[in-house]
Amino acid sequence: MLSKIISEENVKEAYSLIKHAENVVIVSHMGPDGDAVGSSLGMYHFLKEINKKATVVLPNDFPAYFKWMPDSDAIVIAEDGLDKAVQILKYCDLLIMIDFNELGRVNVLKPLIEVSNVPKLLIDHHLDPDVNMADVVISHPDISSASELVFRLICRMGFAQQINKSCAESIYTGMMTDTGGFTYNSNQSEIYFIIAELVRKGIDKDLIYRKINFSHTESRLRIMGFCMYKKMRIYPKYHTAVITLTEEEMSRFQTQTGDTEGIVNLPFSIKGIVFSAFFREDKKHGKIKISFRSQGSFPANRVASEHFNGGGHLNAAGGDTRLSLRDTVKRFMEVLPEYEQLLNEVKI
Repeated sequence: MLSKIISEENVKEAYSLIKHAENVVIVSHMGPDGDAVGSSLGMYHFLKEINKKATVVLPNDFPAYFKWMPDSDAIVIAEDGLDKAVQILKYCDLLIMIDFNELGRVNVLKPLIEVSNVPKLLIDHHLDPDVNMADVVISHPDISSASELVFRLICRMGFAQQINKSCAESIYTGMMTDTGGFTYNSNQSEIYFIIAELVRKGIDKDLIYRKINFSHTESRLRIMGFCMYKKMRIYPKYHTAVITLTEEEMSRFQTQTGDTEGIVNLPFSIKGIVFSAFFREDKKHGKIKISFRSQGSFPANRVASEHFNGGGHLNAAGGDTRLSLRDTVKRFMEVLPEYEQLLNEVKI
């Protein structure tokens, strides 16, 4: 049995919104990861199963190794056709926002959501959600993934039987990827109860792992090797690794969407690394995109929120700056000594 983490009031409110809706739009964040895609498609398949019209709209494209997921080809990418996204949002009667805590995370979709007067439901697991952006807010930062929250909500509303195989595959994908293959934020026993339930729905969790982790491009493998050999810097005093990538370097390796995912985790194969930082140029959006990962009790999200316009979870966080790549790394090295004691206290 699962504990009733989502309040009864939230369950009733979410049920009422879904019950009275006919045309639902599901939105997730910019730079969609496995949890964004998985939780969105999980909700999509559930809604279709209970005879609702549903559409997933994402701000920009997602990695190719998630495009095996059932009905992923039906996802509308706003950057590829904003007019289509405008029309879809205009005629929906419920908006479900998943896996983000403030509207800045949806980029080009933000103004469309702000002017929409349809009921809005937020399902998220990040700290400090903007509660004013939705009529019903289901926010649980202690939960490992938004996909897990989607599963819990569906079950609490009494629809466990309506979770079909496609829904289960989507939810499992989000849970697996947002915990690094269940290697962090995944010590809660109920996670494995949920996995067992998803397996009973017919998923092949080993096949899902292979589809995501053994189907990358040649360019991804080569740029990962380049990062480890040429671009990684180790700072033993702070148990920290730093990796940077310029747009010229990414172009040289002909990187595709998703090819740089996971690079931030590579240094953890080195004994003693507690904190890993990955900085990459994103000239299209005029930013340096930042990914932080940590081990043990070190708060990667604190570094992101205090210095880099970001946030996230204890061991997985992100942010950005409008500085140059060089100045961003310089800023990082200036603030790193503030965390020396915390970094040295971590036992790994």
